[in-house]
Amino acid sequence: MGITAELATFSAKVSFQSLPVPVLHRAPQLLLDLVGNIVRARHDAESTPALLAAVRALGLNAGTCGVFGDAARYTPAGAALLNGALAHSLDFDDTHAAASLHPGAPVIPAALAAAESTGASGADLLAGIVAGYEVVCRVALALPAKAHYDRGFHPTATCGAFGAAAAAGRVLQLSPEGMQSAFGIALSQSAGSLQFLANGAWTKRFQVGWAAMAGLSAAMLAHAGFKGAAEALEGRHGFLRAYAPAPEPDLAVADLGNRFELMATAVKPYPSCRYGHAGIDAALALRAKHGLMPEEIEQVTLGLPQAGLLLIGEPLEQKIAPENVVDGQFSGPFVIAAALVTGEMNWNSYRLLHDPTVRSLMAKTRCVHDPEVEALFPTHMAGKLTVRARGREFSELVRVAKGEPENFLTEEELRGKFQSLTEAVLGPERTARLADAVLAVHSLPRVSLLFGLASPLAPAQLAGE
Repeated sequence: MGITAELATFSAKVSFQSLPVPVLHRAPQLLLDLVGNIVRARHDAESTPALLAAVRALGLNAGTCGVFGDAARYTPAGAALLNGALAHSLDFDDTHAAASLHPGAPVIPAALAAAESTGASGADLLAGIVAGYEVVCRVALALPAKAHYDRGFHPTATCGAFGAAAAAGRVLQLSPEGMQSAFGIALSQSAGSLQFLANGAWTKRFQVGWAAMAGLSAAMLAHAGFKGAAEALEGRHGFLRAYAPAPEPDLAVADLGNRFELMATAVKPYPSCRYGHAGIDAALALRAKHGLMPEEIEQVTLGLPQAGLLLIGEPLEQKIAPENVVDGQFSGPFVIAAALVTGEMNWNSYRLLHDPTVRSLMAKTRCVHDPEVEALFPTHMAGKLTVRARGREFSELVRVAKGEPENFLTEEELRGKFQSLTEAVLGPERTARLADAVLAVHSLPRVSLLFGLASPLAPAQLAGE
């Protein structure tokens, strides 16, 4: 059996009843984290009004499926596209270090749209989510992700199409053969470029939403009997050979069904590229420990793995002068400076992009390749921060950033993040009820019940209406 067939069989047969207790506990927590991102991005992300206008122009708003934080209804494809793009718009969504991607943003919206359009239960939704996480992460591991990045691809989007197909396909109860067809159809839609880094483009968000919609479309086509390409992953012209120079296909199925990549997924405490999070942890620790003040700091050096340096450290002239939110999300100097100046790094920190104190500290900040940090990668997305101040150097190496599986957020912290993102849109009471419902999603007879709790308090007064 080839790896496409193995992943398809696993995805088609996984069930709520067959999953280990830790996986059943973690999956709703990851769902909660993503829902919070969607709600806030629906009203705060600068790309949202244009995205909504295009969805309406395409006729994708004439349906019965929901988008979190939105009172309107959409077609299944429109809901998958919007929930997927919004989930990734704040760059606050979950991450898988070894696969170097964000699994939830393409996977969960596809599963939700499939579940809502078919009246599926919360238990089936969770089975689909688990299938999707396994596929998206394992496909990326088999590339492997660094080689894929080196070719200019964005694996959250490219691999995301396959994970979304697996998630939606499981909710639609595809057979193993049907799931293989879904993967073959997803192969024709797998896309995602890193060129957004050139100008802070919104395509990073869009291509993840497109992956969710592509995977949903692939699963629905397969469900209708449409025939997809065989050996979509390992074939001569399949994904792995076409998108990376030296893939390792066996990694896609190693210990499949026993080791769950969902459990290796981290949740972000800060709304920026994950490669900068260990550095933010270090900055906050040094600031608290030594009482460092911005005017005392002479130089800051952030040590990164090469993959992280590519995304948040180079080119230096661009990274020390971010002009927009996307620039800031991918600027090591900005996130470190914001943390050192204010003692926090949250969504409101992007209001400081042109703050004189933050700008001055960014100019003193450099990102470098650090061999000690590289040795910890990709198992850990570590970072080492060195601050020169008061005539001496203060240094902090963070091996395991806050939010990683070994240092995961508590349920109280997860609820706190969710509340900070959603309360301004939903109000305190609805925020609490939605959180409770998401964390108990396995007991819902229909997933559609979630969206009844997710409409904004005053939609006519909010962005994009």
